Amino acid sequence: MDDRYLKSLQASLNLVPAHTWYADREGALTFVNQRCADYLGLSESDPFRFGLAAGGAWDSHIALLHPEDAERTRAVWSQCLRSGAAAEVSFRVRNADSRYRWFLSRAEPLLGADGTLVGWIGVNLDIDERERAKFYLAEGERLGNAGSWAFDGSGFEYWSPGLFQIHGLQPRVNAPSMPDYMAMVHPDSLDFVTQEFARMLTERAPFDFTMQIVRPDQAIRHVRFVGTPASDGDFARGFVGTGVDVTEQKEFTDELSRREWEFRQIVDLAPQLVAVMGPRFERIYVNRPALEYLGCSLEQWLGSGAGGQVYPDDRERLAAFKQDLSMNSASDIELRLPKYDGSHRWFLARFSPVCDDKGQVLRWYIACTDIEERKVAEDRLRHENVALREEIDKASMFEEIVGTSPALSAVLSRVSKVATTDSTVLISGETGTGKELVARAIHRRSRRSAMPFVAVNCAAIPADLVASELFGHEKGAFTGALQRRLGRFELAHGGTLFLDEVGELSQEIQISLLRILQEREFERVGGRETIRVDVRLIAASNRDLEKAVASGTFRRDLFYRLNVFPVEMPPLRERAEDIALLVEYFIDRYGRKSGKVFGRINKRTLERLKSYPWPGNVRELQNVIERSVIVCDSGEFKIDDSWLSSAKQDSPPMLPTSLAAHEKRIVEEALRACSGRVFGPAGAAIRLGIPRSTLESKIRALRIDKRVFRAAPKT
Repeated sequence: MDDRYLKSLQASLNLVPAHTWYADREGALTFVNQRCADYLGLSESDPFRFGLAAGGAWDSHIALLHPEDAERTRAVWSQCLRSGAAAEVSFRVRNADSRYRWFLSRAEPLLGADGTLVGWIGVNLDIDERERAKFYLAEGERLGNAGSWAFDGSGFEYWSPGLFQIHGLQPRVNAPSMPDYMAMVHPDSLDFVTQEFARMLTERAPFDFTMQIVRPDQAIRHVRFVGTPASDGDFARGFVGTGVDVTEQKEFTDELSRREWEFRQIVDLAPQLVAVMGPRFERIYVNRPALEYLGCSLEQWLGSGAGGQVYPDDRERLAAFKQDLSMNSASDIELRLPKYDGSHRWFLARFSPVCDDKGQVLRWYIACTDIEERKVAEDRLRHENVALREEIDKASMFEEIVGTSPALSAVLSRVSKVATTDSTVLISGETGTGKELVARAIHRRSRRSAMPFVAVNCAAIPADLVASELFGHEKGAFTGALQRRLGRFELAHGGTLFLDEVGELSQEIQISLLRILQEREFERVGGRETIRVDVRLIAASNRDLEKAVASGTFRRDLFYRLNVFPVEMPPLRERAEDIALLVEYFIDRYGRKSGKVFGRINKRTLERLKSYPWPGNVRELQNVIERSVIVCDSGEFKIDDSWLSSAKQDSPPMLPTSLAAHEKRIVEEALRACSGRVFGPAGAAIRLGIPRSTLESKIRALRIDKRVFRAAPKT
């Protein structure tokens, strides 16, 4: 029960001019009002005064009663708790002075909106000065709140003195006639009482109803009539029963109803959709804004399940959320609720539990705050970020592949086209040309960019461990396999696997790799379970795989599986135009790392770098720049020529002089015939039948100045 509701209930009980109390569903006493606490001699700070008592067993409460009344009271209240119905019993209670007084105690069940028992509210009326040994009806008559009657079918045959007193009449021998009695019935109850009397005579069944009467002094009282058909005696065709003045109880109940109405009014004014659910999310109440949003009445919501569904995409997530709800604190979830017009909006739903003293949930209070505008703004921002990220990706997917030369641009154009597919890519090229950078660029631009990119250098793994590295192994599969290990294929599931130096794999591994490419499944080393994976494969090699196929060291069928989309990285000597850009890029990169700033590049150094053939390609250039940045102490960047000359000794041998001269003469004749034009329909590359990049490389290697042929006449 809500704490505010309990405090309101306690405040109301303190106003009742009797001993009142509240007990939980099990009948354990948890609160007594001020009048009762003073009678029992409880201290000002006693938990029973504030509804903070822990309850407890019935024996601790019965110990306050007179020993002669204990068993009878226990029996009455045990039956009351089993049936869940109201009950009355009289007993003697010990006060602060250890003296006993008689009380007539009545307990009424307090039900929730769903009809479940929430607790018990009781009133103990002091009847000590009345006759102690008679039936409680006689005691009630003397107290003036109960009486007995007999009805013969046409009118009352008997009224006890207590009943006269309840109606404000002087006791006399004869009971009031039916016209006189009906004259005392309040106009608001007249039709109801008439119908009840008619039904009583027709059905001849037990009855129980409450009505209003108007006393001669114009005081309005609420009287509860309980009757049953008489089975013998002079009233064989009539009824006998009791009448009890329940005015105070009715006023108390009305006060509770009024406070509940006020509470609902407050909830209805809240700018949220509020629902009250039972322990298993049974529907109990929902406020007016929620009904307006759902487009149904409270009765429809309670009965037919209207408005009971969340947005389909959120149902599974909500079910998992409910299973993980904490009984000790509130929890939040964002979900979409359908509206009566078919649309839906985002809400932040807070689930707050209300538990009993045993930690069992009594109610779930769910408050849903509209966050549609916030979610729309978040979605807009996310879309803008995605668009911006795509734009940035388009511009920077090759941020580490620096260069604008035609040879490199042609490669990057092919990479951009294949990146968005799931096709297998085979990247070939000399060592140090940036094959892994191209593989990473393909992954970043693909639909798998949010998933792992796993790189494996096949040449760096010992031959007997390649299978374990790629496919994983089970515990005990071989000596040293102390636990299960996932292979690179499993780690790359959903993403991209890059196999560098794939030409170094053994024949056995090539067969296993072929199976994965065909079936998308494999088994761990030492395992029997077939594992399926979704991996995009990118392979790279600095070897000529076609020659390896011809020599029998590389499987032909695997080569065709890998060579779906070939990409050949040009060596740095074929893209001399990019050397200046690469030098600036690496100087800036390593300068920032070392905290150095270079204002200029030595002219001789730059020329030396441009003319060097770079057998180690970009990686060699990168190492030379990093080494030079470390040793340079001035603002001018320069390198030690000895670093290049030593490297030059390892460069590929040049063509013999006679062959080089012959090749130079052929190239010069083609350039002269094409007026110095290298590419295009009328270019020398077409005339010679070789790629443009190859011709550019030969022009630089043969030290031909193509500018001298631009004005020369054609031959």
